[in-house]
Amino acid sequence: MSAFKAYDFRGIFNQDFNLEDIYRIGFFLPELFKVNKILVGRDMRVSTPEMFEALTRGITDAGADVYDMGMTTTPMVYYFTAKHHFDASVMITASHNPKEHNGLKFSTTQALPVGYDTGLRQLEQMIKTVPQPTGKKGSIVPHDVKDEYLQFQKQFAHDISNLKIAMDCSNGMASILVKDIFGASPIYLYDELDGTFPHHEANPLEKENVRDLQALVLKEKADIGVIFDGDADRVMFVDEKGTFIPPDLMIAVLGLYFIQEKGMQGQVIQDIRTSKSVTEYINRLGRDVYIWRVGRAYAAMKLREIDGAFGGEFAGHYYFRDFYYSDSAMIAAQVILHVISDMKRKGVTVSQLISQIATYANSGEINFRIEKKKEAMDALKDHFMAQEPSTKFMDFDGYRIEFADWWFNVRPSNTEPYLRLLMEAKSQSMLDAKLEEAREVLSLFI
Repeated sequence: MSAFKAYDFRGIFNQDFNLEDIYRIGFFLPELFKVNKILVGRDMRVSTPEMFEALTRGITDAGADVYDMGMTTTPMVYYFTAKHHFDASVMITASHNPKEHNGLKFSTTQALPVGYDTGLRQLEQMIKTVPQPTGKKGSIVPHDVKDEYLQFQKQFAHDISNLKIAMDCSNGMASILVKDIFGASPIYLYDELDGTFPHHEANPLEKENVRDLQALVLKEKADIGVIFDGDADRVMFVDEKGTFIPPDLMIAVLGLYFIQEKGMQGQVIQDIRTSKSVTEYINRLGRDVYIWRVGRAYAAMKLREIDGAFGGEFAGHYYFRDFYYSDSAMIAAQVILHVISDMKRKGVTVSQLISQIATYANSGEINFRIEKKKEAMDALKDHFMAQEPSTKFMDFDGYRIEFADWWFNVRPSNTEPYLRLLMEAKSQSMLDAKLEEAREVLSLFI
């Protein structure tokens, strides 16, 4: 089934999957996880109530109990999976995807992510079998934990009253928490739950979805803009000039709190696309960086494995040891705004801080429609490695190949005929030249 992805289950509702599929998933989850109770949270999408009914009917028909969190953010499900000792949980959401989409995110003991290689492949096979209810019926138990979660979040609260903040909730699940956490001071945008996303899609990585926030920052002369995605597991930022900040650079900003202020020990994780500026900045703060694969299914597992302090991804996920090695947009937002507040007291603006971190010219991720992805990747690798010796070579999630003054990552899409290329160089002129060479090599495969 096309809705089973590397990290979760998602697609267009009633096209890539239907309610019978959701019922079957619910029915076989207790068997897959060997559990008799499952924690379930859900977002505000139009199709979510139907999916919740089908999923929970399947779980209870299998004889297991549903602990119903109601409408939540995805990180709330992660937190209470671990905190309340659940061995299985599901979040009904399509995260940042368009309104027609929906999906499921799965976790197991200690909020460990469940991906296609760690359970979803088996689940995909299981749901091909017709469910056979035994007659034992499970129950749906209300499990409201918002107050407890807000109490947990208070440990990351600081006095940021000197900041003027513009905050876009994207009509998504961040809206249920932001005013409790940040109060009435921020200038809020699209803070009402609406699964039709009437103003913009809930994906802050797309430029058009950030334009309203950028305009608000400039109009209100705000110090910083904050924007959440649909299920509030990702957060991104706009500086005081209205410029979007590449999310991976904020890993370095987090370092100013966790390393410099708190003295936290341990490595910092980043994904294979993350700017070398971040690596070098974290190194200057006295910590090592561990580069790993893209996606929560890999990042959260690796951070736990190495007992890392924190980490982040190019796509705006930020992971924390103190959050069961999972990602939390609210923790990231609170910590980053605290750092920005301190910087303002020192006379440093957001754009000035970012300019101290970003020492490389960056291409951003560029997509090439290519069927023969492996051949094209190898051609790119061979072309550049024939010219000069590499200083570092990584061959997971495609290739990341570093040279003395520049580097690139080329990686295949798991689901589409695309190659994704990202390059960085010490100067814009070098980046332009290397990117032109790469386009010439890849053009032979387009």
